[in-house]
Amino acid sequence: MSNDRSIFITNSDFARLRQLSSHPSLATELDRSVVIDSRRIPATVVTMNSRVRFEDQSTGVIRDVTIVFPDQADASRGRVSVLAPIGTALLGLSEGESILWPFPDGSTRNLRVVQLLYQPEQDEAAEPGARSA
Repeated sequence: MSNDRSIFITNSDFARLRQLSSHPSLATELDRSVVIDSRRIPATVVTMNSRVRFEDQSTGVIRDVTIVFPDQADASRGRVSVLAPIGTALLGLSEGESILWPFPDGSTRNLRVVQLLYQPEQDEAAEPGARSA
């Protein structure tokens, strides 16, 4: 799948991620993103602090990770920084989407979102009064 399509980012994530835009891969992703109000983001889109099951289709390995800001990264707990290649690649994708992504070792991997296990915006939507009708 091509990397030239738009990805979806919530307005609150976009504001915080812009502060990290000196990172070239993230800056490119933000430039091609469609910014959506967090109350309107589809439940299938990977946002910050989402727990996602993805497959590295290059190797067949399936992993569960949470995409976090750099200061919250903890590989032993499956918390991957948005600045890591996997974090940047998965952010903004929807369930079932794939992306070809370059890695520091010179390889290009095809990553596919298998399932969104948790999206914080859906928790907020479930809280009484969180969404207007």
